[in-house]
Amino acid sequence: MDTGPGRTLASWRRERGSPSLSDVHRSIAVRSHGSPWRKLAAFLGPGYLVAVGYMDPGNWATSLAGGAKFGYALLVIALLSNIMAIILQHLCARMAVATERDLAQACRDAYPRPVSYPLWSLAEIAICATDLAEVIGTAIGLNLLFGIPLEIGVLVTALDVFLILYLQNKGFRWIEAFVITLLGVIAVCFLVQIAMANPEWGQVVRGFAPTTEIISNPDMLYLSLGIIGATVMPHNLYLHSGIVQTRAFGESLPEKREAMKFATIDSTLALMFALTINASILILAAAAFNRTGNTGVVDLDKAHMLLSPLLGSAMAPTLFAVALICCGLNSTVTATMAGQIVMEGFLDIRLPPWLRRLVTRAVAIVPAALVTIAYGASGSTKLLILSQVILSLQLPFAIIPLVMITASRRKMGELVAPRWLTGIAGVVAAIVITLNVKLIVDFLTGA
Repeated sequence: MDTGPGRTLASWRRERGSPSLSDVHRSIAVRSHGSPWRKLAAFLGPGYLVAVGYMDPGNWATSLAGGAKFGYALLVIALLSNIMAIILQHLCARMAVATERDLAQACRDAYPRPVSYPLWSLAEIAICATDLAEVIGTAIGLNLLFGIPLEIGVLVTALDVFLILYLQNKGFRWIEAFVITLLGVIAVCFLVQIAMANPEWGQVVRGFAPTTEIISNPDMLYLSLGIIGATVMPHNLYLHSGIVQTRAFGESLPEKREAMKFATIDSTLALMFALTINASILILAAAAFNRTGNTGVVDLDKAHMLLSPLLGSAMAPTLFAVALICCGLNSTVTATMAGQIVMEGFLDIRLPPWLRRLVTRAVAIVPAALVTIAYGASGSTKLLILSQVILSLQLPFAIIPLVMITASRRKMGELVAPRWLTGIAGVVAAIVITLNVKLIVDFLTGA
């Protein structure tokens, strides 16, 4: 029986067409021979771009609010989000390697237009919500570090398109190096701040244990959904399935199995690293704010202002602002590439990266500027949290197609997801959908 790539591709409704991110597609060589460590090194990188979703500015708002209001109780949500992310990103890598398609292309080819077009629209909404969080977070960081007014900072963020163009012209490895460097800066900033905050480590450990109060308390559920939306982000599923294909892995079944294995190791290591950062944001808020009775800290600028007197160091607020700006810059890179993958994959429309970036950024800047001018930093933070809940509501429309496609032997061939993995992924989808329905019911009933 022929189970090679030809059989897999032949089962699709249309030909794949040209790949997304064609300028970097298969641009990084993978040795067919050599030690496993050298092969793994060739695959390291994309997972860290995905891990940026754990640390974007929107995640800060939800984690700070959760830690300040409920202490360490929502750490279990950070852990749950991380487990969900590992499973889903593995499916993305599996699908990309098996079908040589990203998730957008796979949806376009697997579903009729009345289904694929709404999926495209929802993916674009998710990317705009991501970009909105980045705009506000970066503007707040610039304000905290340099005193730039929020209204001006929102407009300044439009200039980051030139950073994207520069990095893309240098090559994909430069983009990965840029992101990993900024992640390192963020990690150092938070490690220093947590050392200053001296959290109660026994309470930290207990925070990773589940509690029914998360479901029964609407405020905890709302923030939990925000954390899930900020962590398991819809655009990450499209992004990962596209950037895995920057590696020039082979076409044979053994080579594809090896590529899938190394891509999964890469994303898992990156997401475990990101979990420590994601949890650190919440731990810092719990130790610095909840423990001192400042349970209402939800604004990034208020958190920045309180860190110095509470931790006894003038350096803490500076580290906070530096890490926030690094988060915004990293999100700039990943949101831009995800936007390209979604548009090119669903519509087969090729826009120059600078034009795609300006269109997406313009959509994000308008509401951010209006809210910032009208309500200042407090309104901006509320918009940040809302953007993360919007992302969580979009998740099922990315997760369900991913699970269905990777479970199809007609589409995946020999690399079809085993039933046990599909079952676990189905449980993840059910959890997300159930939480979303509960949130909507609570909102409509005023619970």
